[in-house]
This record gives sequence, structure tokens and C-alpha cells, in this order.
Amino acid sequence: MKFEQYRIAEEIKRSLEEQGFKRPTDIQYKAIPSILKGDDVLAIAQTGTGKTAAFAIPVIQLLHQQSRSRTRGEVKCLVMVPTRELAIQISDVFKQLGKYTRVDIMGLFGGVEQEAQIKKLDKGVDILIATPGRMFDLISQGHLDLSHVQTLILDEADHMLDLGFIRDIRDVIKHLPRNHQTLFFSATIDEEIKDLAYSIVRNPIRIQISPDDPVSKNVSHSVAFVEMDDKRFFLERLVKEFPENKILVFVRTKVRAERVAAAMERVGIKTLTMHGGKEQDDRLTVMKEFKQGDIKILITTDVNARGIDIPNVEYVVNYDLPDEPENYVHRVGRTGRGVQKGQAVSFCSPEEKPILDTIQSFLGKEIQVMKIDKNDYRQTISFSEDIPNENWQLLIDEHEKAKKEGKRKKK
Repeated sequence: MKFEQYRIAEEIKRSLEEQGFKRPTDIQYKAIPSILKGDDVLAIAQTGTGKTAAFAIPVIQLLHQQSRSRTRGEVKCLVMVPTRELAIQISDVFKQLGKYTRVDIMGLFGGVEQEAQIKKLDKGVDILIATPGRMFDLISQGHLDLSHVQTLILDEADHMLDLGFIRDIRDVIKHLPRNHQTLFFSATIDEEIKDLAYSIVRNPIRIQISPDDPVSKNVSHSVAFVEMDDKRFFLERLVKEFPENKILVFVRTKVRAERVAAAMERVGIKTLTMHGGKEQDDRLTVMKEFKQGDIKILITTDVNARGIDIPNVEYVVNYDLPDEPENYVHRVGRTGRGVQKGQAVSFCSPEEKPILDTIQSFLGKEIQVMKIDKNDYRQTISFSEDIPNENWQLLIDEHEKAKKEGKRKKK
């Protein structure tokens, strides 16, 4: 079935056509009719399968059909998300799909001045995509009224639980009218998420896509066993062998992100960094530059692992393995999105092998090992401009000479 055959407004079909949307993905095909009927939905689907459009299309359709009258601070659809980046991204998707409709859409998040947000809210909005912190600030100040919400959407629900937002979710429900539609979207599901979902929805339609494999089949996985201090050489070689590819590099901490970026700068590789230590304006600029491809390497922490849609990422590199196996799924989901193919390459140091075992157990399969013999390993390190090739052998020879002299002195 094609989107042109759906009973949705021509204005939405026009937007879909402009963006190249012709046929719905599996999650869209199964979710859209149920949402249009007013059902509560619990949807579990792999990252990169089109979950945002699966709820955005029907919600825009429902609100487009309604009267435009609003009261001060009124919101008709509330989308709760865990991070600012996700709030911005989902707002953009809604705006792209609804640009020819009468639906008014707003993103609400911290890190920016609230005056402009308050001014827009005072007029009322149809769809509000919000992070919990700023949302509760404006509720307490009397600028946000949730008593008219018709639809509540929880996106990346598993991550919201991980971040401790369960109390916030329950507090939000207290502000909503008794009869409202609830849409619950997540990439993974466990007993805790099930318990939350079934405590806030009424007889939901459950939709689960590819439950046996949490990772898209479009992603090829490999792991290389590399000493912790040698990872930068392998990253350099990968980048220089694929100079036209967009590469997303995940590290464990913001300090490490800056150190890896500095190491790449020393060998002439331009990179961007993204982590929780950056100001909101800087983060928006970085995302814009990377999405546009101005700079093709982005080094980031797990702030970019969840839900963020970055077009045409050919490689995801796990420079450091994630502590939580679920984050491996979300990281590698930044590539191989839609019908595109992607590569996920992990660097595993000896001390990270237990983490690799946990990830493979979570995936239910082993990750293919890239076999590197001693000669290839040594060539990769000597390949680096950080340690000039012509001096590399000299360093080795000097090291061996020093060891021999040390042994003579001991005698």
C-alpha cells in the first residue's frame, strides 16, 4: 500500500511526496491505522525503522481535521522525549510533515532562554514536543496547560526510564484529562517497560517489529581487538582509507571525546565533538555541520546514541565499547537507516572483553572478528602521521638498544 492510498489530507501527502516517502515501513503500516482510530498503542521497533513518522503522520491528520480555536497555554498533543537533541529532531519531523497543514508545532527544551517559548505557548499550540525539565518549569509558572491534551506520546520510552523519568511521566498523567489517547514507542522492551506501559494505557494495541533481532539487518558488524592506547591509530587509518564517508565515533566520556579529537587533529583530520559539556548553541551548530557533511567525523558520547537521525552515516565506530549492551544497539542504529546499508566497527581492548561478551549475549549472536596479524597491526601504527613513519623504526631500534644496554649494566 502506498501513502497516496491512505485516507489522509492532501497537504500531508504533498509533504510525504516531497520527502520521498512512497510506501510505509512496517511500523508505519501497522501503527498508523490504529492511531487514526483512536487506539492506545504500545509499539516496539528497531531504531531507524521510521517510528517518528509512524506517530507523526496520524497525529497531524487528526489535528488538521479539527478547529483551530485554542485557549491560552493549551496543548492538544504532548510528545515527551528524554533529550534536547531528540526534541529538536522530532519537532523538525513534525514540521516537515505538517508544513502545508493548519497544525501548529513547537519544541520545548532547556538550555535556551524561556521567554520566546512562553510567548508562543501563550497563544496555544497543537503539538508540543518537550523534555521533562523545562516542561515542568513552565507548568509550575502557569504558562502551560495540559488539561486539553488529547494524545500523549512517550518516545524512546526505555531511555526515559533509564534516566529516571518514570515519576515525571506519572506526574504528567495527573495533569491530563481522564480520556486521552496514549502512544508508547520504544526500541527495546523489558518487564519494567511493560509494567509502565500497561499502567498508563487502556487495552493498547501492541505492535512489535523484528523482536528476535534488536539491530537492523542493514548493519554489518565487526570487532577488532586493539590495545587501548593504539585505538587512535586504527581510527586514523579507517578515516584516511574512507575519506568521503561520514563516520560517527562513540567514546565513553566527554574528556575522552576531546582527547580523541585532539589526536585526530595532530594527524590532519578535522573532527567535530558532541557531549553533555557543550552549550546548547554549540551542540546545534555541531549537528548542523555534521548533517550537512561539512566535516565528516563526529566524535560523541552516548548523548547521540538514542533516536537521533543523522542522514547518510556510513560507519559507526565504537572507539570505546558501551557499558550497557542496549546502548550498542542504539549506537549502531545511527547507520543502516531505512533502506541504506551501514557498517559498525568496534575497537575492543583486552580490558573490554567482558563488555563485548555481554553485548554478544544481548544480541544473541557473535560479532565477526577482524583478524589482524602482527605485521598488519604494526603497519597500522606506523601508518600514522602522529609518529612519522621514517622515525617509527628508529624508535623501535632505540628502545631495543636501551634494553640491551640496561641488561649489560645489570651484569
